[in-house]
Amino acid sequence: LNKLENAFGTALPDRILDALRKLEHSLAGYQISRLEHSLQSATRAELDDADIEMVVGALIHDLGDALAPSIHSQLAAAIIRPYVGIEVAWIIEHHGVFQMYYYRDPMGVDKNAREIYRGHKWFDSCEKFCERWDQMSFDPDYTSYPLAHFEPMVREIFSRPPFDPRIVGDES
Repeated sequence: LNKLENAFGTALPDRILDALRKLEHSLAGYQISRLEHSLQSATRAELDDADIEMVVGALIHDLGDALAPSIHSQLAAAIIRPYVGIEVAWIIEHHGVFQMYYYRDPMGVDKNAREIYRGHKWFDSCEKFCERWDQMSFDPDYTSYPLAHFEPMVREIFSRPPFDPRIVGDES
């Protein structure tokens, strides 16, 4: 079983890429697909000189939409947390709450729910993530990089040994 589990683990980047492709046909109603939204977010992050962990975080940040829409950010964070620094994992985990700031009041959400995190050391980073990369990425006229462009980055991040203390660090 150990051999099988190791082989399955090695194929994680392929499963992540497959899950991203499936976003092409997920939640409807937006002017673009969830895949295109993810590609736009990652493209904007890369063009804004974000590091590889943040670019991949931007790419997979809504990966949980199809399975668990109300906790999609926590699901995406659980997927990436073993492979990236704690700041990136925190941003992905909390972006759902921070993103509510941009929703209209008629949606019945507390626009200022993110304020409970004001003063947290990564508040500004999460605010930047939402303002510059997430919220802006619903543009049908934006030209994003294709998924193939991000494939080497996905393979690099998700081929790392999970929970490597040199990478994931400690929140304290």
